Amino acid sequence: MSKFLSLSEAISRYVHDGDTVALEGFTHLIPFAAGHEIIRQRRKNLTAVRLTPDLIYDQLIGAGCVKKLVFSWGGNPGVGSLHRFRDAYQSGWPVKISIEEHTHAGLTNRYVAGASGMPFAVLRGYFGSDLFEQTSNVSTIQSPFTDEKFLAVAAINPDVAIIHAQQADKNGNVMMWGITGSSKEAVFASKATIVTVEEIVDTFQPKFNSIIIPNVLIDAIAHVPRGAWPSYASGYYERDNDAYIAWDAVSKDRESFEKWLADEIYGESGAKP
Repeated sequence: MSKFLSLSEAISRYVHDGDTVALEGFTHLIPFAAGHEIIRQRRKNLTAVRLTPDLIYDQLIGAGCVKKLVFSWGGNPGVGSLHRFRDAYQSGWPVKISIEEHTHAGLTNRYVAGASGMPFAVLRGYFGSDLFEQTSNVSTIQSPFTDEKFLAVAAINPDVAIIHAQQADKNGNVMMWGITGSSKEAVFASKATIVTVEEIVDTFQPKFNSIIIPNVLIDAIAHVPRGAWPSYASGYYERDNDAYIAWDAVSKDRESFEKWLADEIYGESGAKP
């Protein structure tokens, strides 16, 4: 069975109500188009995992898709707060969400433990902050060799990881380059993986800092040019800073957000760059 699917078919096949989903990407290669398709298909009760939830998670939360957010930083980068996230957490609109906050290192190590088949990872961190008291899935562990105590973070194995990459080859391998964040770790930890790509090529020409994810780890590939907009895809297009600024006004109140949903997601044309 071919792994090359339409985005609609990939989301329909691999993302289900109640799943734990990880839409990763760090400053660029953020899978906006895939997130919009999740909204369009009206998925519910998702546990959404991401190191840096920004606009796409604000949109998923505002659309009522998310029941829990597992993260290590949240905001509209360079602009301000995530208003739909704040409204859902503080006021329960449209769905009351719970949160689980980590450090970047802690959440990345949750992926690493999941990818390694281990029940937890061990690191130095969290001590001296209130994250230890406020966050589930963390605990202290005694070193078997010294008197030191360390922090243990529980493994996480999302039902599906969704990432955006620059290229896929015709054999179903994927190559990405630039800032890759924890995309690779999320893929290795997850039970299924969907990748949207800018381009399908015959063979790869490796780039600086490029990562190739083998086809054995990938369940679906969708050809979605500009699928990371308004974030950027190194080598293809730049970040649309105006879109991030505009989102602050769109998301600030419920009525303007619902109009955005109706016009850009549920309308006939869908969301367009």
